[in-house]
Order: sequence, then C-alpha cells, then structure tokens
Amino acid sequence: MQPHDHVFLGAGHEHAERRTWSVIWLCGAMMALEIVGGLLFGSIALVADGLHMSTHAGALLLAALAYSYARKHAGDPRFTFGTGKLGDLAGFSSAIVLAMIALLIAWESVERLFDPVPIHFREAIPIACLGLVVNIASAWLLGGGGHEHGHSHGFGHDHHHAGHDHGEEGSQTVRLGAAEVALEIHEDGVPPRFRLRGVIGEGPVTAETIRPDGSRQVFHFAAAGGVLESTDTIPEPHDFQVMLRQGGHAAEVAFHEHHHATASAHADNNMRAAIVHVIADAAVSVLVIIGLVLAKLLDWVWMDPVAGLIGAIVIASWAYTLVRDTGRILLDMNPDASLTEKLRQEIESGGDRLTDLHVWRLGPGHLGAVLSIVTGTDRQAADYRTRLHRFGNLSHVTIEVHRQ
Repeated sequence: MQPHDHVFLGAGHEHAERRTWSVIWLCGAMMALEIVGGLLFGSIALVADGLHMSTHAGALLLAALAYSYARKHAGDPRFTFGTGKLGDLAGFSSAIVLAMIALLIAWESVERLFDPVPIHFREAIPIACLGLVVNIASAWLLGGGGHEHGHSHGFGHDHHHAGHDHGEEGSQTVRLGAAEVALEIHEDGVPPRFRLRGVIGEGPVTAETIRPDGSRQVFHFAAAGGVLESTDTIPEPHDFQVMLRQGGHAAEVAFHEHHHATASAHADNNMRAAIVHVIADAAVSVLVIIGLVLAKLLDWVWMDPVAGLIGAIVIASWAYTLVRDTGRILLDMNPDASLTEKLRQEIESGGDRLTDLHVWRLGPGHLGAVLSIVTGTDRQAADYRTRLHRFGNLSHVTIEVHRQ
C-alpha cells in the first residue's frame, strides 16, 4: 500500500494567511496612531478607540498565527489527521472573544442609559468615521482585495458529468464509423436525456448504458431540433459506460458523476471569524455614527447607548452562529447528511450492505470517511475505493470489507 500524506489545508491557505497579516499591520498602525495622537492632544476618546482597536488586532493575530502554524506543521505526524481543523479551533476561540466583546458593549450601553455621561461630539464623530474607513479597508483586504485566488465551488447542481475528451460541458467526443460524434447528457431544467451530435451514417443509433453493478439499459434516439435525443430519460446516478452503435460500428464512452459536499464543508472558518470581527466592528461604527449624529442634532443623548445595545445584540448573534458551526466541526459532527446518504446508496446499489459509516470534516474542502461493508462477492477494498472517486471531497477513506 502506498503511503499518503495528511495535508488537509483549504484552497488558497497561504493567500488567506498573507491577507490576514496585511490587515493586522493596518490595524496596528491605526492603533498606534490613535493612542499616540490621543496622548499628545489630550483626547481620552482617541486613546479609548486605540485600545479598542488593539482587541480587534489581537483577534486577527490569532487567525494569522493559526494559518502559520497549520501550514508549518501540516506534515507533522503527531497530528493524526493533519492540521486542517486548526482554523476551526481559532474560529471557535475568536467567536468566544467576540461574544465577550458583545457582553461588554451591552453592559456599558445599559449603564449609560441609566447614568448618561457627557459626549464630546467634535472628537467622537470623526473617530467613529475613521474607524469605519479602517474596517471597510480591512474587510476589502480580507476578502482578497477584489482578486480571490482560491477556488470557488458552485452548488447549484449536485453532480457534474466528466469524461476523457471534453467538448462542451458533459460532452464525450468519439469516432463512430466515419463520423466524429459528441454524446452529452442534457438536463437544463428538463429530465436528463442523451443528446447526440454529428451523426452522418445510415441507420438508427442506440446507446447502451452499463452500470458498475452490471445492469444495462438500451436507449433509442429521435430527431429533436437539429440533434438526436434519446426517447427515454436517464435514471440517476449518471455513472456508467455507454456503448454507442450504428450499423456495424461501435464506440465506447464513460460518464462519471462527481458529488460535491455542501458549502459548510468548504468554509474557511478562520477567515470567516476574522471577517466577522471587522464587519461587526464596522456595523458598530455605523450605529455609533447614527447615534452620535441624532444625539447631537436632536439632543437625544439616549440614542448613543441604544445604538451600542443594538450593535451588541447583532455581534452576539454572529458569535453564536460561529460558535455553533465551528463547535460542530470540532466535535466531528456529520458535515453533510445528503452526501453521506449518497455514499450509502453508492455502496448498497451493488447488493452489498453498509454496516458502519462515519463522515467528518478534516479541513476546508476535505472530508474523511470510515466504511464497514458486508459483501457476498469477492470485491476488495480497492474496488469500493474506485467507486468512491466521484466524491471529490473525500480526502481520507478507510474501508473494511467483511465476507458473508
């Protein structure tokens, strides 16, 4: 058996790490400017905002260090399943910090509702606006600066048809007699059917599907809008060999169905936590600006603490969602029930019995699986592993085979 690595880092890991360090330098510079400026010009509000920025930079530093450590120790054998979950651990810790910040803001807001303090509008409003600009710039940098170099994953379809020789997506091009024909599975808003282009020979064309379990089905074609289209629809799953025949000519093509996990399996929760921090800070800045402007124009001094209380509630809700999602990953909860069921169907479609199945997340875009199969055939673990190739997010699979 060939050895394999356990590097389960997300796509664009190093790019995300560089973006996070860039934002840390921006926040650090802003923090130093505010604290030094506040001390030089005697503005306690400026010093206070600089200290607040230090907590913001600290949370981002946690994310950056998690990226660096995970990358440097990705091949460390002490980590049984790699360091892919380190970002989720950092995201969980960051969410706890975020929840504590929400509690502090809420406490201070309630305190100021009952015991108002004088507000220095001339200083407070420009500081809040400057903080908002920094947060917008930070969010832009963390988002990739408008140029994301990672991989995007679409989930509009639960499968993709691929083969050896691609024309348009899902198309297989082969030679049938003297003609080069393209066979595709067409399912754009309609039940899936075969479509065949380029046929020039005489006589009817048939397509026979041969599935991994040995079952066969013959499809006949009829003219439809300049192409030949199968008269019958194609049952799921679309994973089979196809034997095209016309007269005495035959050609064989293959279709493989690739299942993709849901977005949660790809989410980089370390980056997500960093972005939540800057967005939460930006949201609070907007609310503070609104509260300060209304308090100044309408003499509604109570609007400032009310805006802070609203911001605390919003931050707390984001922190809860982040704790919930990262906690599920850290506790190895099933990340994708739909994909797990498709795994079960794939194994049991050939008459075997799946007695144990565990699926968990190893890192962004990487899933692990353990399967225990009871079979009455002579199939080996390698046979089942080949059948699971279409599940592109399965990065580490362990298979036990028991004979009946």
